[in-house]
Amino acid sequence: MGEPLLQVIDLRTYFMIGDPPVKAVDGVSLSVDENETLGLVGESGCGKSVTGLSILRLVPPPGQIVGGKILFKGRDIVSMKEKEVRKLRGREISMILQDPQSSLNPLFPVGNQVGEALAIHTKLEKTGIMARVIELLRLVRIAAPEQRKNDYPHQLSGGMKQRVGGAIAISCQPTLLIADEPTTSLDVTIQLQYLELLKDLQKQFGMALIFITHDFGIVATICDRVAVMYAGRIVETASTRDIFNHPCHHYTDALLKSVPKLEVDIDRLASIPGQPPSGLDSSFVGCKFAPRCAKRSSKCVDEEPQLVTIHNGHYVRCWYPREA
Repeated sequence: MGEPLLQVIDLRTYFMIGDPPVKAVDGVSLSVDENETLGLVGESGCGKSVTGLSILRLVPPPGQIVGGKILFKGRDIVSMKEKEVRKLRGREISMILQDPQSSLNPLFPVGNQVGEALAIHTKLEKTGIMARVIELLRLVRIAAPEQRKNDYPHQLSGGMKQRVGGAIAISCQPTLLIADEPTTSLDVTIQLQYLELLKDLQKQFGMALIFITHDFGIVATICDRVAVMYAGRIVETASTRDIFNHPCHHYTDALLKSVPKLEVDIDRLASIPGQPPSGLDSSFVGCKFAPRCAKRSSKCVDEEPQLVTIHNGHYVRCWYPREA
């Protein structure tokens, strides 16, 4: 087995808005192999999106990467010069942002926006770029792309805007695509179509995919492996099958129990008591999930657990993991 395509090691991304800073990402380690789909799962505010933005060095100020490594094909993105990172963005690593409404420029036709990365990273002439734009819009299943390339974002539906975002992301056939909750604004039937589209594009271009989501239904549909994130840390990593059949962290188990099942009659959905800890609280020394965990002991409050191996490929950060 060779080196992973992407390896994130002890990544720390803080927002410098006070003393202490907000620790949005606080020691994240994960890896992605070629052609693999990794699901990055967790509650809102746990640091999923900031992790994705950190990989591309796109964290907005006052956020900054303060520690760790991001190895892509063996090269550390954290220590690269900005000029080198710009060559990677869009060409080798791309990102589909969560909200196409805010990521698309309302002042330019979508065709121009799809063609921008091609103009930067390829030697295509203007006519060649437009031909490729039409091809890309057709690839993401936008009807009549010859006409639609001239439309402005406000003339498109939410689903079509999300497809345009996908066309922009795959325009230079990247090796790694990061999709940040791209189906959140779509209705259920369009969500399924979009997931099928992503899987088709991944197969066609041979891309690895990091799919950021809070939806375990999507994880089951599209992901090979899952990394569960809580309060800026990865608390469990395993194959999708293992996560669903044998969750070892009590947080993962609680998340799965909160997902409704069609075949089970219930009066009330399961919920996780309490709130995630604040990124401002630097006094907390134990397991970050301990205040909400029914299985906690004094050790959980006093000492922070490290990621340990349950069995091959299954890691958990817990003093008292559930039986695998």
